[in-house]
Amino acid sequence: MKKIMQFSLFTSLVFLLSFVALAQKKQASEDVLTKDVFDGLKFRNIGPALMSGRIADIAIHPENNNVWYVAVGSGGLWKTENSGTTWQSVFDQQNSYSMGCVAIDPSNPESIWVGTGENVGGRHVGYGDGVYRSDDGGKNWKNMGLKTSEHISKIILHPTNSKVIWVAAQGPLWSKGGERGVYKSTDGGQSWKQLLGDDAWTGATDLIIDPRNPDRLYAATWQRHRSVAAYMGGGAGTAIYLSDDGGENWVKSSKGLPSSDLGKTGLAISPQNPDVIYAAIELDRRSGGVYKSINRGASWEKQSDAVAGGTGPHYYQELYACPHQFDRLYLVDVYMQISDDGGKTFRRMNENNKHVDNHAVAFRMNDPNYILVGNDGGLYESFDRTKSWKFVSNLPVTQFYKIALDDDEPFYNIYGGTQDNNTQGGPSRTDNVHGIRNADWFVTLFGDGHQPATEPDNPDILYSQWQQGNLVRFDRKTGEIVFVKPQPEIRDDRDRFNWDAPVLVSPHKPTRLYFASQRVWRSEDRGDSWTAISKDLTNNKQRINQKMMDKNQSWDAHWDLYAMSDYSTITSLSESPQKEGLIWAGTDDGLIQITEDGGHNWNAIKVSALPGVPETAFVNDIKADLFDANTVYVALDNHKYGDFNPYLFKSNDKGKSWQSIRSNLPDRTLMWRLVQDHIKPELMFVATEFGIWTSLNGGQKWIQLKGNLPVISFRDLAIQKRENDLVAASFGRGIFILDDYSVLRSLTEEQMKQEATIFPLRQAWWYIPRQLLGNEQKASQGDAYFVADNPPFGAVFTYYLRDDFKSLSVKRTETEKALKAKNEDIPFPGWDALEKERRTLPPKLILVIKDANSDFIARVEGNGKKGLHRVAWDLRMPSSMPVHSASSNREAKGPMVAPGTYFVELYRQFDGVMESLAGPQSFEVVPLRKGSLQGSEPKETVAFWKQIQDLSSASSAASIVLSSSIKKIDLMEIALTRTQTDPNELLKELHHTKTMLLEIDEELNGNRSKGMVGEKNDATIRDRIFAASIGTNNSTYGPTPTHVRSVEIAHEQFAMIREKLEEIVLVQIPALEKSLAAAGAPWMEGQAIPK
Repeated sequence: MKKIMQFSLFTSLVFLLSFVALAQKKQASEDVLTKDVFDGLKFRNIGPALMSGRIADIAIHPENNNVWYVAVGSGGLWKTENSGTTWQSVFDQQNSYSMGCVAIDPSNPESIWVGTGENVGGRHVGYGDGVYRSDDGGKNWKNMGLKTSEHISKIILHPTNSKVIWVAAQGPLWSKGGERGVYKSTDGGQSWKQLLGDDAWTGATDLIIDPRNPDRLYAATWQRHRSVAAYMGGGAGTAIYLSDDGGENWVKSSKGLPSSDLGKTGLAISPQNPDVIYAAIELDRRSGGVYKSINRGASWEKQSDAVAGGTGPHYYQELYACPHQFDRLYLVDVYMQISDDGGKTFRRMNENNKHVDNHAVAFRMNDPNYILVGNDGGLYESFDRTKSWKFVSNLPVTQFYKIALDDDEPFYNIYGGTQDNNTQGGPSRTDNVHGIRNADWFVTLFGDGHQPATEPDNPDILYSQWQQGNLVRFDRKTGEIVFVKPQPEIRDDRDRFNWDAPVLVSPHKPTRLYFASQRVWRSEDRGDSWTAISKDLTNNKQRINQKMMDKNQSWDAHWDLYAMSDYSTITSLSESPQKEGLIWAGTDDGLIQITEDGGHNWNAIKVSALPGVPETAFVNDIKADLFDANTVYVALDNHKYGDFNPYLFKSNDKGKSWQSIRSNLPDRTLMWRLVQDHIKPELMFVATEFGIWTSLNGGQKWIQLKGNLPVISFRDLAIQKRENDLVAASFGRGIFILDDYSVLRSLTEEQMKQEATIFPLRQAWWYIPRQLLGNEQKASQGDAYFVADNPPFGAVFTYYLRDDFKSLSVKRTETEKALKAKNEDIPFPGWDALEKERRTLPPKLILVIKDANSDFIARVEGNGKKGLHRVAWDLRMPSSMPVHSASSNREAKGPMVAPGTYFVELYRQFDGVMESLAGPQSFEVVPLRKGSLQGSEPKETVAFWKQIQDLSSASSAASIVLSSSIKKIDLMEIALTRTQTDPNELLKELHHTKTMLLEIDEELNGNRSKGMVGEKNDATIRDRIFAASIGTNNSTYGPTPTHVRSVEIAHEQFAMIREKLEEIVLVQIPALEKSLAAAGAPWMEGQAIPK
């Protein structure tokens, strides 16, 4: 029995060890697919910048007015060194993208501080992870703590001591706790001490310092809480405080202020008389007032009832004192309010031709007429004290909620609903040399834009909406909109639409729409008429009954429901492409609903039934599987209850059971959207709060896609099926496109074990790009002109390398480094090995393109580093232009190839050998468009281009030969002077030969004397070649009879001069060299080495 037990134990141990070994092997195998491998797949940002996005704060360099730092509410930190002519995003790869404030150290302007997490109380704010410092003007950053503050509104730096910093941290918006209040560091941010605020709901929203005495501080605290259901923007914790000892001790300043609970407060100190302090205070029910103290906060006097409006003071309320005029105040608001009498009276600032919803103001100390304003639409400058405005139109920080793609030919369009910048539409690419300009974008609907929808195979119909379900149908042909929001019948309850209501075009019928409030609506006629196909599918909760700040609040408390979306609403819809009438709906109050009969019957699923999901979770996205009617995916979000965990689930049985597919997705990362590839069911993408991830195996493992992407929130993803493009809507950096992601379908671990792989590619468009502005890129529009990149022109090849290409020297140094790490001797490689290293060029990766006949067409050099890479071939053959010492002509381009089938193969070029690694892979070159007139066939056009280039090459070669021959004659004349013979006869022959060369040059290039003064020549050979070239190279139309005749004449004339030139070069000059040699002339450049 004991032996049996021992054997059983041994067997179990062997099995366990085998299992661990297999698991480790499997893990090692899986780890081959990492984000580093995918870095070669680059996203393309297409802007736009025509309306920019929400600005949180602005700091102008104290010694250079042209240097600005602009903190974008949800788009990072941007720097300009030329007053907005060009920009650099300087915070892209930090842990946060959301900005609350920026400050420049007055005693060291290269030291920049930012507070992360937006400083407003809006429903769509991003959260941060504390304060950051850069010591080199934004090039490098370090997190300096306060990581749980989530929202920071102000940073004050001591005017003479960089070690001393004060921070006003609002603290978490959606939950209590965290680091909130006023904090101080006396060691440059290494440690922090809380000076003011509490550990529950009260933080600090403003902080100012007396410019005469840095120990004198004024702080405004703010008690607030927001949930998905409600917002409360004030309480007993809100107050104004004073300190005379650098914040170590505080005194509440309340004399003359209202005794009721206060809301958000903005503070300002008079630059002309720092004894004067101003406060803009929110009071009950969105009322408020501006107060003034003339005795450093000892007492206050109300000046007016001015308060910020719009969605509420929580979104504005900052107060700025003009540095150039005493008592001139700027109160940020929907429409900026200006006072010239210390707040007694306010007038609306001129907002003509400018976006509203102002948030930040900056001044130039040496220019009283200048003001820089940041708002929801970007940046605006005024040079005449707000009489007129200049828009900064090259800052691409638009916040997109949702997007939709159409099927337009040849390039699809992207439509996106934006935060306070309308619903915008623009092309995924253009056919011009510039790229995508602001002028290529257009507005389909005003207001806050939200979920749009397009009709398959009909790019002229678009559905757009402004907030809370105001749906319209947009006709792209006419530009007209029809309001198609469903309306309740008599005695129906009002419809509660989410701020971002879901709209869906049925995959079974393009004219059928679904739209949702608390119930689901269906239209069979593009929204002209509607039928409700459900009752209320939500929990229908009363928001006033929801707990705020941990308790049920009195009706008289600081409720502000103007700032809220409707609650208990449907937030997401999906219909199964496999089964008509199988519809899913998700709500903002914890429910998932399913109907299998087009809405006659609905079954509810509580989100709390999903493993580990709180009952309050908001359904961000629900997606029916594209291939299996039983399968559905759901992305849930509980951040509006302070829970930032990712919730991502899958059900294979219509919601009866659920499995998490979060897998390795990181903590503190919200899930916004999931899309599934339309070819490979296991290929998926998710849009998260800090980036985009893909899974090749149905969610078992996720890999982050980082190529060209900043850290930013992506709220939506869409796939353009024809092009295999992944389009991503960021909430603060515009639109990003991953062109042709199809490589991810075929990428396997087996392929990654191979030395190299080249993947299938989509067709390449054949066309001549337009020059709309007269030249390439920005043409003559200046550096501030905004253009976004098109995809590379031509055929784009994607390939994978398992290992780096390494030179002999790199291999040796790596070996020596490994020996050094082991503390072993490093042997001398030998002189022969070192000499071979020196002589041998590093290996190159070459892509060779051939035609259908296997004839060589072109070669392109690629990246030899391991991983995925992309490289473009511009469809051009190698140039046949001469290569000579004056120029290697590496940039010279040949004509484009003709449309047709081509093949690409991957090679390694090393030590004089071309070794095939992968391929061939076939692809098509296809004409993009037809002109208005019928021209030549493409093959005939290409043949004519080649004919022109060959003739141009020959004429250029003739010019080079002419030049070198004339120089040789000049050398001969010098050599002749060094002989001891009578030079007369040889001198005549040299002169005659040079005259003949100059006459040929005149036939080829024209009379040089005329050219020196601009006098025109009769048509030369080069003139005729140029006329034919310029006439056809910018068109696929092909040659006209005039072009053909120009080439014919040039050919005839060139044949005659070539014959003359060859006689001189091959016969006469060698004879002259012999005669000179016989006369005893010295050696000349270009001759053989003398014996």
